[in-house]
Amino acid sequence: MAGATLALDQATEVLQPGSEDEAIAAFGDGSGITVLAGGTIVVPEISYGYRSPERVLMLTRAGLAGISRDGSRTTIGATTTVAELVDLPAPLGPCAANVADVEIRSVGTVGGNLCAGEGQGAPRGDLQGALLALGASVRSAGEGGTTDEPLDEFMANRRERLILSVSFDEPAAGAFAALDRPHTHDYTALAVSGVRAQDGTIRLAATGAGTWGVRLPSAEAKSADPEAAGLAALDDVELHDDALASAWYRAKVLPVLIRRVLAELEEGA
Repeated sequence: MAGATLALDQATEVLQPGSEDEAIAAFGDGSGITVLAGGTIVVPEISYGYRSPERVLMLTRAGLAGISRDGSRTTIGATTTVAELVDLPAPLGPCAANVADVEIRSVGTVGGNLCAGEGQGAPRGDLQGALLALGASVRSAGEGGTTDEPLDEFMANRRERLILSVSFDEPAAGAFAALDRPHTHDYTALAVSGVRAQDGTIRLAATGAGTWGVRLPSAEAKSADPEAAGLAALDDVELHDDALASAWYRAKVLPVLIRRVLAELEEGA
C-alpha cells in the first residue's frame, strides 16, 4: 500500500543491504526472512497482523532495479517498479499498465509481483502471465546458491528464493487482453497474455485463472483455430470463485480472451 507506514515489533531485525552480493548473503537460505521492496503487499499484511516477521530484508538500496538490453535479450531487475514496464511492448507493457492504479504501479516491484500469491479474496501477481508467455527466466538466490531457471519452474519455489532479475527474448509479436468490469475496480479478475516467438511458436498464459499465473499448453496446441483454442484453455486451468468473479463467469470469459489475443497476434504477424 503506497504511502503506508511500516510498523515493526521492536524485536524484528531489519537488514538493509547495499549491493546485490550483500542482499544474497543476508537472505541466506531464506529461513525467517520477510523480503520487502515496494511494500504494496508486505506492509499491509504486517499492519493487519497477517505477518509477524522475525527479520525483514529491505531491498531499496540493493541495486536490483533497472531495465537493460543485450541484443534481443531484455533483463529487468527485481526491484524495478511496475510503472517502469508500462512502455514496453506487449504483452508486458499493457499488462503492467493494467496493474492496480498509478500509485501502486509507481511503488510495487517486479519481484514482489512475481512472488505474490492470491490475496485476501482477489487474485494478485498480474505480471506472472505476461512473463510466462514471454518464456522468461528468473535469476534468483537461496539454498544451493544463485540459479537461472525458467519462470514456470521457479514459481513452485518462489517463497524460498530471492529474485534478482528476470529476462526474456524479444518476441515477434505480443498481445494482452483482460476482463474489464467496473465491479473489479483496480483488480484483474482474469487476463490472457500471448506471444508469437521469433520461430513462430505461440505461447499463452493467464492470470486470475488459479492461485498464480498459468501456462495454457492445450490452447497453444490449437492456436491455429482460435475457437478450439479458447475451449481447450479450460483444460489448463482450475477456475474458482472469489470476490471478483465466479468460476462459471471466468469459464465463459476465458475463451473470449484467448480469441482476442490470438487475433491480435495474427494481426502482428
